[in-house]
Amino acid sequence: MGPLIVLAIALGLSIGFIAAAPSGTSSAQATSSDGAEGPTLQRGLNLSHWFAQVRTTQGFSREHLTTYTTAADIALIRRLGFDHVRLSVDPATISAPGNVDIVQLDRLSELERAIRMIIDAGMAAVIDIHPTSDFKMALERDNDRVARFADFWHDLASRFATLPADRVVLEILNEPQFQDRYRWSGVQAKLLASIRQAAPRHTVIVSGHGWASVEELLSLEPLADAKVIYNFHFYLPHIFTHQGATWGRPLWRYLAAVPYPSSPDNVSPVAGGLADDVSKLLVTRYGYEQWSGARIRAEIAQIAAWAKKRNVRVMCNEFGVYRRVATASDRMRWIADVRTALEIHGIGWTMWDYAGDFGLVTKQAGQIVVDEPLVSALGLRSEAH
Repeated sequence: MGPLIVLAIALGLSIGFIAAAPSGTSSAQATSSDGAEGPTLQRGLNLSHWFAQVRTTQGFSREHLTTYTTAADIALIRRLGFDHVRLSVDPATISAPGNVDIVQLDRLSELERAIRMIIDAGMAAVIDIHPTSDFKMALERDNDRVARFADFWHDLASRFATLPADRVVLEILNEPQFQDRYRWSGVQAKLLASIRQAAPRHTVIVSGHGWASVEELLSLEPLADAKVIYNFHFYLPHIFTHQGATWGRPLWRYLAAVPYPSSPDNVSPVAGGLADDVSKLLVTRYGYEQWSGARIRAEIAQIAAWAKKRNVRVMCNEFGVYRRVATASDRMRWIADVRTALEIHGIGWTMWDYAGDFGLVTKQAGQIVVDEPLVSALGLRSEAH
């Protein structure tokens, strides 16, 4: 790779999508066609707010990149029983200030350092390109941006192609924001082809056209590539998992103590405390939908059936509950229900997230405090035992 990497944003779009069923299983354990064993991605954790979603005045400073997540954090994640982490990377993190088209090599070196730290701890690293909404929406309307993104991926994949294929996985784009799923199919196929030119041995993660939802996964036509994992995110129902959140639907910020499982009776007090009629309707509807472990298992079973029918591998690389106002016991119950439903079908998972708003740990005065009930809900071993 040259001293400057042109940040790419995919090629011209008379792009047809590639449709052919690759070999594989519904599990995230891969075996590549050249005989090399692919990555084991069964139980993972998202590392957010490190190389993406930065909210501090430091921004993407070198101090932030070297101190936000440390070797002690990585060692803890491994001790708890995780086999991989998903590392969110905003292209701006590795770009020159004010110019997302040019990669800054010292920042790329920090990303490489982080990846090697994860690998050295005995885990796999999913490199998740996780840009802003503006970046993603530009891909839908601008063919030139798509072309540059394809070039970027070629250069980035070239840089990481020498790292072990059973330890490094490349994720094309977090939660695409395309209205047109056919255009996204073409864009994604083009980006995959660009990656494959540089990194033919590495597993690549793909997803549906907008927000990586279950419905979007089920609408995907499989790609002609045996080393692909099809990914979805699971936050259903949002009225529970995102209660209290200050982004997304305006309703969410006014919700608190929304129960799970749901029933008409147990949501009635929450609905009664809302002034807005539409919000009351949505909360009441949530109660009558009767979300429970059985309902979640029914959702996940549809994904497993889709994967089996097409003989492809799937995984859930985001699920979790915003923790600010949700009742702790209900949050643990939902997480345990989702995790169990995934594991019934051998579907690998990656919880959102390590130390953020949905987090497994809280950092207080330099100390890492582990949410032990959450560790149990994930079926992992507690540090306390």
